[in-house]
Amino acid sequence: MTRPEPVEPGVLRVLAPNPSPMTAEGTNTYLLGTSEVTVIDPGPADAAHLRAILAACAGRPVARILVTHAHLDHSPLAGPLSRETGAPVLAYGDAGAGRSPVMQGLGRIGGGEGVDAGFVPDEMLKDGAMIDTADGPIRALWTPGHFGNHMAFLWRDMGFVGDLVMGWASSLVSPPDGDLTQFMASCRRLRSEPLRVLHSGHGAPVGDPAARIDWLIAHRESREAEILHCLGQKAGDAADLARRIYVDTPAALLPAASRNVLAHLIDLETRNLVQVSRPIGIESTFHRA
Repeated sequence: MTRPEPVEPGVLRVLAPNPSPMTAEGTNTYLLGTSEVTVIDPGPADAAHLRAILAACAGRPVARILVTHAHLDHSPLAGPLSRETGAPVLAYGDAGAGRSPVMQGLGRIGGGEGVDAGFVPDEMLKDGAMIDTADGPIRALWTPGHFGNHMAFLWRDMGFVGDLVMGWASSLVSPPDGDLTQFMASCRRLRSEPLRVLHSGHGAPVGDPAARIDWLIAHRESREAEILHCLGQKAGDAADLARRIYVDTPAALLPAASRNVLAHLIDLETRNLVQVSRPIGIESTFHRA
């Protein structure tokens, strides 16, 4: 059972035992507060992790459970933790909430990797909602992009940002759950917040939020330029472009890279920079406009 690690005054991190190429060392569950506890991202359905969270509370009551988004490494333990403690689960909405009209209008596009399809919060949070706690208010920001119902939670000068911004890797954006247009807007919105540190869903704290977000935006803009360059040479589908661009990526990670490329292609199509025959799908051929 993982020992709780103090990462800030009034903040403990409990690491879930689910390391993988997509989750780094595992999912970070955060416990905020002193006299009462707010749990952020209880994590995967794992009985040992539930026991670790309860032990880390050290007898303090759990007042609420906040979920950044409905992926299987973040939200499934919310229900068991709620039943154990009586605390309500708060989030933007269910697993389908927050999708843009563009994503809702896509046809059979696949996707759905790691979605906690049965997730439904007890209370839905509006963008900008203020959550009163014994240790000061938490502000909820709707930050879709990695996932439609993704939220970040701002407390004091800290941001608990789920999978929107991570220090160890860039976020996966896989349509229709992920939306690159939303992702870029959410990054720019978070960039405008005066935060000292970001605590992500995976990996170590991000000590220079502005620099990291600037890098993420530049990284996506660079990837966009690569895609447009490749399409200028030869039309292709998402998988073909991924093989041409991600030349040093292990074969096992190319499907995820293809989904990332598809997210870029959909964004580029909405901006009339590429053309594609309808309906858009993972095997659709895209052309430079």
